[in-house]
Amino acid sequence: MSLSRREFLVTGSLAIPVLTLTGCGAQASSEGRNLALAFDQRRCIGCEACVQACRQTNDVPEGVTRLNIVRTGPFGEGEETHYRFDRESCVHCETAACIAVCPTGACFRDEDGVVDVVANKCVGCQYCIAACPYRVRYVDPVTKAVDKCDLCRKTRLSAGLPPACVEACPTKALTFGDLNDPNSDIVNLLRAHQTYRDKVDLGTRPKLYKVPHGRGEVI
Repeated sequence: MSLSRREFLVTGSLAIPVLTLTGCGAQASSEGRNLALAFDQRRCIGCEACVQACRQTNDVPEGVTRLNIVRTGPFGEGEETHYRFDRESCVHCETAACIAVCPTGACFRDEDGVVDVVANKCVGCQYCIAACPYRVRYVDPVTKAVDKCDLCRKTRLSAGLPPACVEACPTKALTFGDLNDPNSDIVNLLRAHQTYRDKVDLGTRPKLYKVPHGRGEVI
């Protein structure tokens, strides 16, 4: 028996499991790599070179984006006037709500701990968009599948290169590496600096670490 798209969505909505963040989705393996990203808010100047590099490398269509740089301010007065910057993108949760609610298996975590989407398995139900507490997913206007930051998994990681945003940042505000490697750049940064992660109270175990901002851009 074949179902229309409308019938699939109606039927699927009746069968969707109740979401509990603790224990949902497959946990990242303690073996192999567990890739993560750190964003140093003190170094970000709001140039958005990372956004443009991401768009070009991953062919992100106009009107949607895999990452945002959010500017707040100004703060201070006179020569002390400055802005603060934050990064919004997929945080590659170790306890990922998107994986738990996806009815087709399109949302998954790979062997390196990267959360990704298989476009040809996605039916556009948008359960993952509703479940994601970070609001960083969107429907690609070309493929009609859900998309988001995949740390350049298909375009650069497969070639042994870091994500495009990391390489493009002129102030080295981004650090990428393996949390399971005690000598990696990201582990060394986490040892040396105080960091925080967004919405850890939800039990998502996010892997986007942030060094709290200082001054930011000076105008």
